[in-house]
Amino acid sequence: MAVTSLTQRWAAQRLPARPVTAHKGTFGRLLVVAGSLEYAGAALLTGLGAARAGAGLVSLAVPESLGMRLLGTVPELTTILLPEEAPGLLAPAGWRRLASEAPAYDALAIGPGLGRQPATQRRIRSFLGELTRPAVVDADALNALAEVDRWWRSLSAPMVLTPHPGEFARLASAQGDAPGSDDAARADAARDAAIRWGRVVVLKGARSVIASPDGIVLRSDVATPALATAGSGDVLTGVIGAYLAAGLEPLDAAGCGVAVHGAAGVLAEDRVGSAGVIARDIAALLPEAAQQLRNGTTR
Repeated sequence: MAVTSLTQRWAAQRLPARPVTAHKGTFGRLLVVAGSLEYAGAALLTGLGAARAGAGLVSLAVPESLGMRLLGTVPELTTILLPEEAPGLLAPAGWRRLASEAPAYDALAIGPGLGRQPATQRRIRSFLGELTRPAVVDADALNALAEVDRWWRSLSAPMVLTPHPGEFARLASAQGDAPGSDDAARADAARDAAIRWGRVVVLKGARSVIASPDGIVLRSDVATPALATAGSGDVLTGVIGAYLAAGLEPLDAAGCGVAVHGAAGVLAEDRVGSAGVIARDIAALLPEAAQQLRNGTTR
């Protein structure tokens, strides 16, 4: 199986243009469905990743009690406060509001920190099944899908799925078989899953693998401990969401997202160290990382 290296040139040719005559609508509107009282930071980091990747407008759709805590924390992010049936737990009316809001956005980022309560997981699956807008799906939204057999048959929207190895195992097999640990086995697993599920798959980890339903496989050359930190995956979800909102096709959005996120991780290791990098450091370096990729100056 041929695997293409995710090079600087590949990303530079596909990153969204930034015309001088642009306005915020040019770069897309992203709706982030993420966070709970236990994982409030997941919503913020996803939104921050999207904003730093260049999305024109990012809205956090969160339960009312969570939204009140987050208001003004990152003033550039707008907030949609959703009805809840318990603190931090979206009510059915909240999910109906989400369904009505989604068509007004160019793309969605769904899953980080939503929680694994049975009612939440059930409603996530229903919401994903009704989506028509492109979406990046991560974390608890992936876990929700994995609870049902042949979950991919209920989906119709273009999607990028971003599992880590444990989430991938749950999605791929009722027995929870993990993908192989070597690069070749990971590439094979991601390709087979993308073809079977009909969606772009990002199998995260050192040298992340991106696979598309038509059999294309890309592999990042980045392996840095700077990215092995809580919230790093949430930032990546936001970056891919921003590129979907900007109009990139799912494979290009996923590849550019992994490339820019990886380049930011390398910058963070250079400037902070191999230990002590936090997710906000990675998000803050995304604009510089993207510019380096455009200019061909990454290491």
